[in-house]
Amino acid sequence: MIYQGNAITVARDDDAVATLTFDLANESVNKLSASVVEELAEAVEAVRKAPGVEGLILASAKEAFIVGADITEFHAMFEKGEDEILAMLERVHGIFNALEDLPFPTVTALNGLALGGGCEVVLSTDFRVMSESAQIGLPETKLGILPGWGGCVRLPRLIGADNAIEWIAGGTQNKAAEALRMGAVDAVVPGDELAAAARDLLDRARAGELDHKARRAEKTTPLKLDAIEQMMAFETAKGYVAGKAGPHYPAPIEAIKVIQKGAGEARERAQAIEAKAFAKLARTEVCYNLVGLFLNDQLVKKQGSRYAKQARPVERTAVLGAGIMGGGIAYQSASKGTPILMKDIKDEAIELGLKEARKLFAKQVERGKFTVEQMAERLTNIRPTLSYGDFAGVDLVVEAVVENPKVKGAVLAEAEEAVGEDTVLASNTSTISITRLAEHLKRPENFCGMHFFNPVHRMPLVEVIRGEKTGDAAVAATVAYARQMGKTPIVVNDCPGFLVNRVLFPYFGGFSQLVAQGADFRRIDKVMERFGWPMGPAYLLDVVGMDTAVHAGEVMAEGFPERMADMGSAGGKSAIQLMVDHQRLGQKNAKGFYAYEEDKKGKPKKVVDEAALELVAQLADGERDFSDETIIARMMVPLCLETVRCLEDGIVGTPAEADMALIYGIGFPPFRGGALRYIDAMGVDAFVAQADELAAELGPLYAPTGKLREMARQGERFYQDAGQA
Repeated sequence: MIYQGNAITVARDDDAVATLTFDLANESVNKLSASVVEELAEAVEAVRKAPGVEGLILASAKEAFIVGADITEFHAMFEKGEDEILAMLERVHGIFNALEDLPFPTVTALNGLALGGGCEVVLSTDFRVMSESAQIGLPETKLGILPGWGGCVRLPRLIGADNAIEWIAGGTQNKAAEALRMGAVDAVVPGDELAAAARDLLDRARAGELDHKARRAEKTTPLKLDAIEQMMAFETAKGYVAGKAGPHYPAPIEAIKVIQKGAGEARERAQAIEAKAFAKLARTEVCYNLVGLFLNDQLVKKQGSRYAKQARPVERTAVLGAGIMGGGIAYQSASKGTPILMKDIKDEAIELGLKEARKLFAKQVERGKFTVEQMAERLTNIRPTLSYGDFAGVDLVVEAVVENPKVKGAVLAEAEEAVGEDTVLASNTSTISITRLAEHLKRPENFCGMHFFNPVHRMPLVEVIRGEKTGDAAVAATVAYARQMGKTPIVVNDCPGFLVNRVLFPYFGGFSQLVAQGADFRRIDKVMERFGWPMGPAYLLDVVGMDTAVHAGEVMAEGFPERMADMGSAGGKSAIQLMVDHQRLGQKNAKGFYAYEEDKKGKPKKVVDEAALELVAQLADGERDFSDETIIARMMVPLCLETVRCLEDGIVGTPAEADMALIYGIGFPPFRGGALRYIDAMGVDAFVAQADELAAELGPLYAPTGKLREMARQGERFYQDAGQA
């Protein structure tokens, strides 16, 4: 044994070959925490000094090779300032360079995921052999930073600047075949042949058949690009990536600049350029929020995993109500391998549901996600039916009929008679109280909400709603099923609108009040889109459907009359109600705040509609110009305050779950981290002061809670410790 640590061992065989194995104790995956990086330094030094070693293989004893750096350490590290970050980067560069400079050939046996820092370790060796199921990539730009441990230097020299830009700016995980095609790895083999293939490659290098020194020279010397090639590779990429990333995500463009600046430099100088850019990005608010988002996502996944472990297996399911929503749910279940019955009372509804599922499968075939054979096989997972005949053996039923409490109640009671005693019933309702719907049932403990967001195949969130009588087993099974469908479930307690819609409607209320006071809804849309929302509130209302919004608004007004009863009416009719009165329902009938025409792909494209402008002009005494800052405050404060209330009322368990629900459910700008991180970034005291100022003019929708005032007085935050929930 050459070296033995907590995460790394180095053993030498009888033929002068050492194997450095990553196997982090008491963890399911390997990650490069500060302590593991120090072990790597010790292990590399031990190998360098060990007599008689003629080659080194890097391997992993876990399913993944190395999933990356330990992101839980990022906030604390980055808060130390640029000098500390630069010192850390310089130290890691020294370790990886020492690995790269060992006086004998090195090979990585890449058996699973090698991401971020894990990929950068791999790039430090002379050769790489990859198992067919492994993946490799540098996803750092998704965290608002760039590869800082040599990825921006070594990868372009291995696979070419244009390919490296695609990998790094896109933050992609790349499969083995792609990695081989690009030249990032030297061979791809079945998993059970990996160790032998790595050894064969090393033996050929030891014998001089493969020139490992030439390989090193490639990675340590400037990129071989002339001025014209550089301009074509970098300037073209900057324009394309800037268009895709948008103005709020600087890391992808910064990564291209780093590769460009370092292209003409040798290894150490190029690494210094990379380190400087990394340290600058690591100190930005965007990075802080995106790292926080990653940590929140991990927490939400752990919560989901905890529930799923308690669940009985969900192997056969059913959806009540075909059509677009039922078809979407059926597709999602079937595509992920869980068979589903799709029931309706009309043949034409069944056909509509099947048509929707077939359309979604066909799109996946077009994108190369499924073969035609796989599509045909998965389509057989959907069984249409007009009766309850096969429901006795179903583990979970999703009710997705019209959003009407009487209809839902009747359908649920009918279904309960047809299913087994332990079958879970779940309602896909966006607003109706689960506790109220449970009154129709004999086994309310087996019933909960399962709120999908439209379109089902795209939106990652599922709200799992616990009613007053819902049992733990029902919640656990519904969470498990949502995860099987590839969704992110968040468990919330019952109240009008649950979490996401309850928070969204005060945002719409702020919009309606602005319009009623003379603001141009087109300008509000532009301001909020520049703020980071995927679409402005008027456009979003058109997508949601004006009649749906009015119905949900009535539910909120009944549930929270003190602040939502006259939300957005400014003493008269709201803009949303006005649209409904004039049969302008949004995209569903091609006219709302905007008119809609089909684009070349058959998708609705919004255009300005003078009739809508004239209609809305009736609400106010004239146009009034609001500053961008005022529009943002009047839109965001009610949304953030309602999120605070949901947390205080116990509707949602943690700040992390609240923020992730808004990001996954309504497209809250990810780089801002969520509503509660947004308050933290402003400062709770500053947010309360802004809310008080608005409440004096606009009423209780803008009034801070007593607990929030207390937080402001105490100098508290929602995220207390280095970005954790």
